[in-house]
Amino acid sequence: MLEAQHYSSAAASKGSFKLPEEFDGTVNEAVLHQAIRALLNNRRQGTASTKTRAAVSGGGRKPWRQKGTGRARAGTTRSPLWPGGGIVFGPHPRDYTTKLPRKVKQSARRSAFNARAREGAVHVIEAFEFEKPKTKQMVELLSKLELTGKKVLILTADQQMAICRSASNIQRVNVMRYADASALDVLWADSLVIEEAAFAGHSLKGVKDKTVSGRERRVLKAAAVETTTKPVAKKVKKKSVAKKADTKAKDGDDA
Repeated sequence: MLEAQHYSSAAASKGSFKLPEEFDGTVNEAVLHQAIRALLNNRRQGTASTKTRAAVSGGGRKPWRQKGTGRARAGTTRSPLWPGGGIVFGPHPRDYTTKLPRKVKQSARRSAFNARAREGAVHVIEAFEFEKPKTKQMVELLSKLELTGKKVLILTADQQMAICRSASNIQRVNVMRYADASALDVLWADSLVIEEAAFAGHSLKGVKDKTVSGRERRVLKAAAVETTTKPVAKKVKKKSVAKKADTKAKDGDDA
């Protein structure tokens, strides 16, 4: 189990902080590379486009006759060999989306946190006491932690707008929830400042609940249907009994 530097809300050193069990120090570089590559691919728009010789306007007329000029034969002025011609093997709009299995994403995220923890780049702070957005207060906090000028990722337990706005004007400082940080976000930063309450209820896997299988989903759906249909059937029976009683009473009055 790895340890990190522990600080109070005023950035006073409190010794070491034992990180959760998931910080075991294992780093899978192959999975990290795969996840980072997928994240960067998913950020691409894929809108780059070039025109081939078929899409470039003009060039319908043969520039000169085939033989007798002493020049190379040419059939169009829109050939890729000519200025203003088409592009060969140029980029065209495409989808760069790369999907990864859920467990691969979890392993990459865990490896990224372990890599920073092994380097001693994780700083745990008790709580962020920001009553209102104050850039000066954030600058002083980072200077006490000796993180001035570094790329810092601040991870909070919940979304706190006062902290986000306090760091929005500081270069190379990002703020986000601990549960939302991806492997790319963690590796981008030189140092991590994590709120102590963020470790409670949030694992490095980034998944809170177990994924429900298809069979379990069908069983739950069938149980829900049974619970909704049984009361309706009983009500219908009660209504039918009441109707029979009314009809007998009417027959008795008529007699």
